[in-house]
Amino acid sequence: MHQDLKGFIDQIDRHGWLRRIGEPVNPELEITAVADLASKSAGGGPALLFEQPTGFDMPVAVNLFGSLERMCLALNVPSLDALGGEIESLMTTHPPTGILDAMRMLPLVGRLADLVPKTVKDGPCQEVVQEDGTLDQLPILKCWPEDGGRFITFPLVFTKDPESRMRNIGMYRMQVFDGRTTGMHWQRHKGGAQHYRSAERLGTRLEVAVALGAEPELCYAATAPMPEGLDELLLAGFLARRRIELVKCRTVDLEVPAQANIVLEGYVEPGERRREGPFGDHTGFYSLADDFPVFHLTAITMRRAPIYHTTIVGIPPMEDVYLGKASERIFLPLIRKTIPEIVDMHMPAEGIFHNLVLISIDKRYPGHARKIMNACWGLGQLMFSKVVVVVDKDVNVQDVGEVAWVVGTHMDPERDIQFTRGPMDDLENASDLPAYGSKMGIDATRKWPSEGFTREWPTRVVTSEAAGQRALEIWSRIAGGSEQGRPRGDRR
Repeated sequence: MHQDLKGFIDQIDRHGWLRRIGEPVNPELEITAVADLASKSAGGGPALLFEQPTGFDMPVAVNLFGSLERMCLALNVPSLDALGGEIESLMTTHPPTGILDAMRMLPLVGRLADLVPKTVKDGPCQEVVQEDGTLDQLPILKCWPEDGGRFITFPLVFTKDPESRMRNIGMYRMQVFDGRTTGMHWQRHKGGAQHYRSAERLGTRLEVAVALGAEPELCYAATAPMPEGLDELLLAGFLARRRIELVKCRTVDLEVPAQANIVLEGYVEPGERRREGPFGDHTGFYSLADDFPVFHLTAITMRRAPIYHTTIVGIPPMEDVYLGKASERIFLPLIRKTIPEIVDMHMPAEGIFHNLVLISIDKRYPGHARKIMNACWGLGQLMFSKVVVVVDKDVNVQDVGEVAWVVGTHMDPERDIQFTRGPMDDLENASDLPAYGSKMGIDATRKWPSEGFTREWPTRVVTSEAAGQRALEIWSRIAGGSEQGRPRGDRR
């Protein structure tokens, strides 16, 4: 188990998944160019540690989460599906019916108690305290040629609602304006933006703390689509199998991860805006410049030998694909609690998370696929889904090619496409209006007579069970155990 980011990097190194770059590489454009090549290599490429970023003595770590193996290592699980199953088992616990049932639940009660974060007196993140420090001492990247400047791309942004004091941890990029100020890219649907709206309504300053290079479980949790009101630290504690330790900030009334490498303390004033962007975003296009709140630095605290942890986004696939895959598998059990007919879900990298959602269902009644579409558009961050494709439970939605084949053979355009309008992600560029546009649902399930389909539905072509087993034995000898050549749709 890794207690901090360095421990995680050491584990990656022991597995042979880390590449150390000892030669000088410029944080302006060059590190991104190398990371882009790595992330588009087979399997997501290696994690990278730039030991001599040009002009700085602080190493830069990137692409740490950029493979399924490293994502599982970060979350302490053998597979992401195993983690989803663990969450599902926690959620399906029934109230005890007697003393024996209550005793069986004691380990679960202890596990849940271990999720609550705890505040400690001091931590490594405050080994060095600089109230007069500047951002110029950090190897912050300029990622792409047309970016508006240098951007902090993996910040864990801590705020508290001015009224309820409820905490939020989000990941919002921060463009460096100068050594003491940055932009704060709070998109309107995010928790930090809601806290800022509350502060503006009250006319009060909103205190902010930004952790860089925290423990990997918390880095992931800050990206997760947590339901409103649930603390991301609880999810991080669940993933880490321990309580996340926090320390009080030095200049603001907030708590931050004790194990972080770097912490930026500061505030955002009500009503203050500054032009931020453009920025080469995870859509693969530059998001347009716009006015956003301004973060003012009051202190920098850090470890004695900190690592600057960052990420690169751009044309997929990149590191964020694997963070998104983790959310897909972890939150599927939660989605099933609301929509139990869902068998599986896939958000392919090419769909940029929200643009394309593939869902297989246990179809039970006429119009069931349309019910699923509408339920998704009303559920948490699935409301941003631009295209939802629904198929039957025997279709493997993790295989985009199989889904494309089924859509092409099961869908009648006039009959099976549904349009609606609603909220869109702030990075949606094709809609007429910002954050509002149209959505499309495709019903690619087999159609029933009760849905008006009066013809006979064709049967899928598959080999016989006996011949198929014999063929697999022969092919195994020919191909040396390779899966290559297995027919699409073979579920054995």
